[in-house]
Amino acid sequence: MLFGKVGVLTARGFLIKKSFSRSTKLFKYEKKMENPFYRTGRVLLNDVVNFYDKLTNPKPRRIVKGVPVHADIIIIGGGAIGSSIAYWLKEKTNPNSFEVLVIDKDLTFKNSATALSVGGLRQQFSLPENIQMSLFGAEFIRTLKDRFGPSADVCFTPHGYLMLASEEGAEQLIDNSKLQNELGAVNIVLSREQLKNRFPWINVDDVAVGCLGLEKEGWFDPWPLLQLLKKGAEEKAVQYINGEVVDFLFEKREDLVIEGIHETTLEQSNTLVVKMPNGEHKFIEFALCIIAAGADSGKVAELIKIGTGEGILSLRLPVEPRQRYVYTFDCAKDPPGLNTPMTIDHTGAYFRRDGLGGRFICGISPDSSEEPETTNLEVNYDFFHEKLWPVLAHRVPAFNAIKVKGGWSGFYEYNTFDENGIVGPHPYYTNIYLATGFSGHGIQQAPAIGRGVAEMILDGKFQTIDLTRLGFDRFILDKPLMEAQII
Repeated sequence: MLFGKVGVLTARGFLIKKSFSRSTKLFKYEKKMENPFYRTGRVLLNDVVNFYDKLTNPKPRRIVKGVPVHADIIIIGGGAIGSSIAYWLKEKTNPNSFEVLVIDKDLTFKNSATALSVGGLRQQFSLPENIQMSLFGAEFIRTLKDRFGPSADVCFTPHGYLMLASEEGAEQLIDNSKLQNELGAVNIVLSREQLKNRFPWINVDDVAVGCLGLEKEGWFDPWPLLQLLKKGAEEKAVQYINGEVVDFLFEKREDLVIEGIHETTLEQSNTLVVKMPNGEHKFIEFALCIIAAGADSGKVAELIKIGTGEGILSLRLPVEPRQRYVYTFDCAKDPPGLNTPMTIDHTGAYFRRDGLGGRFICGISPDSSEEPETTNLEVNYDFFHEKLWPVLAHRVPAFNAIKVKGGWSGFYEYNTFDENGIVGPHPYYTNIYLATGFSGHGIQQAPAIGRGVAEMILDGKFQTIDLTRLGFDRFILDKPLMEAQII
């Protein structure tokens, strides 16, 4: 196990020696300190037991029930991203290699971004990283049964995406399509006339071109994907506990020097505080901690002084919750056909079919000045009638006569800096990794993100898709990594 050693060599080559100095922070919790001799004996005994288990039983070791006092790797957040990381850490090694603990404040995931996502899968991006991650997402879904058994299914609907561009955005869409096809996507650019011939239900008066995905695009049910990843991780001896991370304990590290950090004495943390459902606080030590807490990631980062400290720690993790509405409606007369793709208007509005009847789902992001409160999950139907319906009716004349049947809302992890994921180690903390801020694309990128984080931790660098540009360093350099807007 990683934690019980004299030191831990991290993926970036830092040797972290265990320090028994007292925390420099005053805490409102009463921590029961384990006798160092008892702890040494427990760790040695655990290592002997694990070694014996590997020799006599190749199957995953039994997960001890209850809250552990330590784990080699802790993942904060058990949604699609966190569960994918847990799955890949064990998939790339073996179930008995090290201890992985996933902590989530609600293991029902009923209000998580994963469960409330519309489950889109597309390669129509302008950044190579996003294209490649979604290509792997498509491959991962295609091979689910090979990984998780013959019953594994996420109800993938391969009807593609149709991205529409105005005259102003036509050149960008064409350039994007060229890059996407070079990287392995399969899509075609359609002129105004070709769009009308292929989709007679669409109004193309203010559309210059459209890009239609022919393979590897569509939508799926995010819930079974999450359950497959979680079950796959648990079968490889990953433990999940229900609780909320509310604090970290810090230690002065006079024995640690990091290149580029000029503080004479660094503070590091290898203990976090978890508030259990019964209100009790538990202390869990770790070697590595990964923040994958979705929309709550910014708040979790503040607990470890990211954004509230000095120097490099004054740069916050720019992730916050944003509420988005998804509406369902019926179109009884002359609806778009059964093979209708997920259609993205150049205004940002989207719609797609939901089942075989005349039911559709739709949505649009509000203007920055109209962002709704994030205090509840109530659906604002006035927003549909005033902002979304006029756009839908303009693009599809049949949508002038529709009936709203319902809707839902959810929070997603919005990266306010550049709306792209944040992946990799934090530049100050030698044992803190980030995997968050995917701004609506997380569910389709989760398999690639999980694999990439596992590669960084276990191999020391990204092996398959180079996600270096998605690192925290771009905030230090003030270099946003923006997707090119198609309008």
